[in-house]
Amino acid sequence: MKSISVRIKDIAEKAGVSTGTVDRVLHKRGKVAPDVERRVLQALKDMNYEPNLIARALGSNKSYRIAALIPDPAYDNYWQAPKDGVETAEAALRQYGVEVEQYLFNPYDVNCYIEKAKQLTQSNADGIFLSPIFYRETLPFFSHWQEQNIPFVLFNTHIADAGALSYVGQDSYQSGLLAGKLIHYGQPNPCTILIAHIDEEISNAAHLLKKEQGLRDYFTQNGLADQYKIIVVSLERCDPAAFSQKLGEVMSNHTDIQSIYITTSKAYDIAAWLEQKGIKNLKLVGYDLLPKNLHYLNNGQISFLINQNPGGQGYWGIHHLANHLVFKKEVSELKYLPLDVVTKENAAYYIHPEMSYNHSMSR
Repeated sequence: MKSISVRIKDIAEKAGVSTGTVDRVLHKRGKVAPDVERRVLQALKDMNYEPNLIARALGSNKSYRIAALIPDPAYDNYWQAPKDGVETAEAALRQYGVEVEQYLFNPYDVNCYIEKAKQLTQSNADGIFLSPIFYRETLPFFSHWQEQNIPFVLFNTHIADAGALSYVGQDSYQSGLLAGKLIHYGQPNPCTILIAHIDEEISNAAHLLKKEQGLRDYFTQNGLADQYKIIVVSLERCDPAAFSQKLGEVMSNHTDIQSIYITTSKAYDIAAWLEQKGIKNLKLVGYDLLPKNLHYLNNGQISFLINQNPGGQGYWGIHHLANHLVFKKEVSELKYLPLDVVTKENAAYYIHPEMSYNHSMSR
């Protein structure tokens, strides 16, 4: 029997009680004898009863405040998509009393991050949505939110055992494995692979370490570790001259580099440097469909982009909190979004589609 056809009257008849008793059990109002409560609960289970939570939320005047801690896209355009996703979700959920207050921080300033996290914590929000890009500095906030029984959902960066209600985003380790396979297929002969981390303190960026490990494990698991040498460089864009010099030194010292794996959305910086130097025929694998990345994808300087669907991360993250807070639904601990491999041949299908995350909440 479908749950939508089950009425409280049906439950009452099956349990041999009045509809008022069923109502008291459902809403935990008033006293019900233990044996009677057990009969009602068993009837609910047997008949797959589910209350119409959406209708109940629509009829309620209660508001639910969600605080979103998001990197400011003014500093890095990558974060515009999750911000848009958050706003799209808020617009869809506003009728159910959901309000989202955004706390934007400079993703290159840990002190700004801490200050915004403090402000968010003091706001007494019902739920929290954040990208914990500064791992160490976020741990104390996790502990505090847990003590206060405030549910929080992570996106972009998954931190295991953080006590989060859910994580929405890609499996960073699997994306590293995928990058390894793409590089291997594009460069089947032994060579040196450069892993480039850009604008990140690697020891404090758990998701990038997982990406790096995934790529290394691809070659190890396929018995190729002795044939493909892997080296790592960390680059900072704040000083363009130093960026260029450091990258140039790496390329000069390792002339057999044939592939570069950029673990962030900044593949375009390395593509631009290679173009300026007249270096071609290297296989570049990076992330995200930023306009600059797409430019170099289309001209062949970048071979593959792995789409992390940042808009979907923002959208589904807010929906997970709403499902928990408003509709009292169980929320999966992990919502991994697809690992989309984008080339110049299929890029148009990812750039101009309807938003992939803008579907009904029941999906």
